[in-house]
Amino acid sequence: MLPLVAIVGRPNVGKSTLFNRLVGRKSALVANEPGLTRDRHYGRAEWERRSFDLVDTGGFESDTVEGGIEALIRAQAETAIEEADVVILVWDVRDGPTTTDGELVSILRRSGKPVLYVANKVDGPRQEPLVPIFYELGIEEILAVSAEHGLGMDDFIDRLLERIPLPIVGALPKDDTDQGDEELKDDGAPLKLALVGRPNAGKSALLNRLLGEERSIVSDMPGTTRDPVDAELEIGGKRYLLIDTAGIRKKQRSGPLMEQISVLRALRAVTQADIACLLIDGEGEVAAQDARIANMALDAGRGLLLIFSKSDLLGSRTKARRRIETMIADHLYFVDYAPYLLLSAKTGAGVDKVLPKVRAIQREAQRRIGTAELNRLLQALVAAHSPPAFRGRSVRLYYITQAQTAPPTFIVSVNHVQGVPKSYRRYVLNRLRAVYGFEGVPLRVFYRAHREVRESSRPRKKSTKTDKKRSKTKKR
Repeated sequence: MLPLVAIVGRPNVGKSTLFNRLVGRKSALVANEPGLTRDRHYGRAEWERRSFDLVDTGGFESDTVEGGIEALIRAQAETAIEEADVVILVWDVRDGPTTTDGELVSILRRSGKPVLYVANKVDGPRQEPLVPIFYELGIEEILAVSAEHGLGMDDFIDRLLERIPLPIVGALPKDDTDQGDEELKDDGAPLKLALVGRPNAGKSALLNRLLGEERSIVSDMPGTTRDPVDAELEIGGKRYLLIDTAGIRKKQRSGPLMEQISVLRALRAVTQADIACLLIDGEGEVAAQDARIANMALDAGRGLLLIFSKSDLLGSRTKARRRIETMIADHLYFVDYAPYLLLSAKTGAGVDKVLPKVRAIQREAQRRIGTAELNRLLQALVAAHSPPAFRGRSVRLYYITQAQTAPPTFIVSVNHVQGVPKSYRRYVLNRLRAVYGFEGVPLRVFYRAHREVRESSRPRKKSTKTDKKRSKTKKR
């Protein structure tokens, strides 16, 4: 396990900017607005062939109302401090030391953890005289940096690497926990699951149930999660990367800048995941926004699992299933290949079925069907229902082959690509799914002109005088 470094501090002091500087990419949300980061946000940094995990936290506040969002954010920051091997306390040099800064220094001293004290936003000579003021907090060494512009980062990195012995990248043993699963490819990476859905659908509650800890803040207030929160989980030798995303709202109703950024980040999480788990409030109805998210997973070629939450409030299971199947038929018919689960993150009912189901979906995504078997099916479906004529000519389907997996993609060779109508293309796709299943996985079927047809359609080269002379010479 790699060492963990936690970044803490008051709101809007530049913690997320420093986080992004260290991990080398814009992972945490950054804007000139306090309170942007709320959950613990994890990343991995590599410097001088050394690697460590990093956690960004929400802004720490002294005065918090019990049960309020600020208290939850504070609890997340305190948990990060407990987990960490090294802590970075960040200040905004322009604000000077505050009561909250003093409280954080006291907490860190009691923790006994190695601490780096960083005065951030020292963007030039004008801010440098402000740094010594922080020594009144009883600090022995203060590092002046500008996380936004990279000033002072070399010295800061050197001090950070001195705090704990860090393993060299490449010297870590490779994870081989998936070697026994022959049905799935194993490239050493965990299975990526994006938990997506409208606000307050139960995404963070499900994440916490799966992790067995309060990793994401759970509140009845919609929109509590803003950053996608990555959390690794290993169960039964199988590894997963769970991405809890901000609730996706309609773009025109997103309002503040940071909420719009959160929506875009959540949409991107679907394209980066292997499987999208779409959470829908079981008490409500399937909204247009739910359909939009499902369609996004379809377009991205990602596996899809529909999860209807709050099953403990839906009455009898038979009645609930009948109602949900009706909603899927009415609003999510275009992803009727996606399985669904009923669960309650509050009671834990049905949660144990989530990971086995996504594992099954991933197996389907990686299935490869032999060409000979596919062509026997093609012959059978053409014999049962041949395609209509095109411009007075018969349409011939020569053969079919699977070009790739995840998503399963098939190529059909035909004599007239334009002559295969949409209705017949749906027929072929539906027969593939009826025979082979591919539960939870979108299918791609493309039609390509047969090689002989392509060659015959090429313009013939006009013969020249030289060609004619050569022809006469050959005859002689």
